[in-house]
Formats: sequence, C-alpha cells, structure tokens
Amino acid sequence: MASRSASHKAPLTRVQSKRRARVQRRLALIPLMLLFAAFTMAVMVNGTMGEAYGAHATPVVQANVGGLESTTVSRSSARSEINHGTWESGNTIDPDHLSAIPAKNPVVYQLVNGRDRDRTPTGFDPDHQTGDTGNAYSFSQCTWWAYKRRHELGLPAGSHMGDGAMWADTARQIGYWVDHTPRVGDVMVFQRGQDGASILYGHVAIVEQVHSDGSITTSECGAALAGKPFSRTFSKTQAAQHEYVHY
Repeated sequence: MASRSASHKAPLTRVQSKRRARVQRRLALIPLMLLFAAFTMAVMVNGTMGEAYGAHATPVVQANVGGLESTTVSRSSARSEINHGTWESGNTIDPDHLSAIPAKNPVVYQLVNGRDRDRTPTGFDPDHQTGDTGNAYSFSQCTWWAYKRRHELGLPAGSHMGDGAMWADTARQIGYWVDHTPRVGDVMVFQRGQDGASILYGHVAIVEQVHSDGSITTSECGAALAGKPFSRTFSKTQAAQHEYVHY
C-alpha cells in the first residue's frame, strides 16, 4: 500500500498539541529576551549597573571654572577639599610670544595662549564651528553629562555628536582638536566595550584631573544614575588607550 501523502498526516494528539504550544510560547519570548538584554546593555556604564556603582566609583570629583579648583562632592551633598587642579594657563601671555592667538571663547583663548601654546596641531582654528545648538541628549546619559559639564567649564560641545563611541570622529570632522593626550576639561571617549563601556554605544566622560603620575580622574554619568555623576581614576596606561576631545 502506498504511504500517506504529507497532506493526509494523522491529526496531532492532545499531548502533541500542548507540546507544540509550549514550544511556540518559548520561541515568542526570545525577541523579548533580546530586547531586555539590549536595554540592560544600554543602561550599563563601564560594566556596572546603577546599584553596583559603589564598588567601582567614588563621589564625583569636579574642577571648578576659573583655575579649575577641584572638589569632592559626596552623595549627601557634604563637600570637602582635595587636591587642586589648574588650567596651568595663567592670565598673562608668555613674553616670548608677542602676539596672542585669537579665539572668541574666553576659556579657549586662555588655553591656546597658555597651557597649550605651541601644542595645537598645525592649521588648528580655535574658532571652528562647535555644532552647539543646545543640550539635545537624553537626561542622565553619559553624553548629556559631557555636554552639561563642558558648558560648566566654559568649553564647547556639539549637540549631535552621536553615541559615546562616535564623539572623537564627529568632533574631528567638525574641527575640534582630538588626540590621545588627556588634559583637564577634555571629553574622554570610550569605544564600544572599551574599559567596560557599553558594547552597543560606547561611553564618554570628562577629565577632571590629570595627576603627576599620568593617571586621570573623571566625572561621568549614565542612564541608571538619574543625573547623579560619579568619578573614577584611570592609570596612565589605561588613559593612553583613549581619545580626547580638547576644544
């Protein structure tokens, strides 16, 4: 007798139907699980979730505008002085340089004629376009903090620089000075997965201190922190692996 065709298979038993339904439900959950995983990575900053920051971070260290005096700010808003940082620019022009480099931004003017004199790249224009039309970044994201903190320091920041990992390339295209040497006030750029940054978006932080041993201290934020920044210190070796957006 000829075998039955595929279109005349015996109907599924009740047990088989239930088994198939379970498999279909599990398959339907896969997209939701992937979406949750993506969300989890999005809110991760430097490899930790918000509740785990205490094991990796310290209270935020910030350099003040006007000499960049550094302070430590605790979660309880108690403040205590720590080491002092500086632009190292002073208010005078080196007498060996009889003409000042023009710059409309007063902080940039001090830097290009002081701390960074003779260090800027050939052809660098301190008055390049900044790409700044206001803080367009989502509240508490690392990019939101980088933009906010740069403005507190009197330094330029673009409004549409992309994800954290994109900031160095975007800044370079606009005309910013970008290299691998950290300076106070810089945007520190983390590539995707670098030093624990999000594998989807990368990360950015602000350099608040450059120490005598070459290590640096940052201020950073992330989606899980509700706008509350924190600080970390990176060794000289770690710091050298990153790109920095100066101005």
